[in-house]
Amino acid sequence: MQVQLHQLRYFVAVAEVRHFTQAADVVGITQPSLSKQIHALEATLGAPLFERVRGNITLTAAGEVLLPLAKRILADVETATREVQELVGLRRGRVRLGATPSLATSLAPPVLRRFRDVHPTVDLRVEEGGSQDLVRELLRGALDLALIIMPAQGTDPGLRADPILTESLVVASVDPLPTAYPGADLRITDLRDQPLVMFREGYDLRDATLQACRNAGFEPTLSVDGGEMDAVLSFVEAGLGIALVPGIVVARRPGIRVTRLAPPGVRRTIAVARRRDVVPTHAGRELRRILLDYVQTATTASELPPGVEPLT
Repeated sequence: MQVQLHQLRYFVAVAEVRHFTQAADVVGITQPSLSKQIHALEATLGAPLFERVRGNITLTAAGEVLLPLAKRILADVETATREVQELVGLRRGRVRLGATPSLATSLAPPVLRRFRDVHPTVDLRVEEGGSQDLVRELLRGALDLALIIMPAQGTDPGLRADPILTESLVVASVDPLPTAYPGADLRITDLRDQPLVMFREGYDLRDATLQACRNAGFEPTLSVDGGEMDAVLSFVEAGLGIALVPGIVVARRPGIRVTRLAPPGVRRTIAVARRRDVVPTHAGRELRRILLDYVQTATTASELPPGVEPLT
């Protein structure tokens, strides 16, 4: 016997909800039918995939190995099916774009507007999150493209990430910040005794802030730890501390003072990323083309967001 695609779908559903009855509802079959197919899959593979103890469902070692592979297989099948359907005109296309919060509000809107003008019937789906979260979604096949921040150590080898822009970070605060020397530009070392509002795990801004402080020879003092972008900006507005943020996100928040850092400051590289082992759909390739065209024309017309510069 061979492993069937529907068996992998049932297995992934159970693994995600950890409940057979709920998983059966998700995939639209009865619970006995789902259990039968899981048993058949286990028999084919020659190993149990789940442990059932006192009503709790957990993955066995074999199940842990199978889960990421099953997700990738199902994602690849979905991509292949959608690609063929686009070619023969059976169904409109779909493209799933991920973007960090600052890029979702600055770079993504004009790009998606251009895409929508040219391809009004394509289904556009956008997911907002930290770069680390978006990378995980790309690798499991839940996104076609993502606008991410390149980590210093490089991206996962399973991704192709093409740098397109650089972006400066600024200091957001409600009060003027003192410098070591009157009249001098603000430096990272001037933040040594300032309370920082910190982004949650998964945000590249968290890593960028911590690394900048450590490179300057100190560990920052955190006043609040673990916020999303809107929450961090609101905490700054409430006077709870300062934060390193992209300049574009504070442009419409009059209650926040923006202070630029002395050169070289803190810069980060923006890249467009996709899974290396998956052939992009027509819609995905077209969105990437329009994105790169927008960067080029916006650069020529000086229309890029403040603090954002092209990589040529």
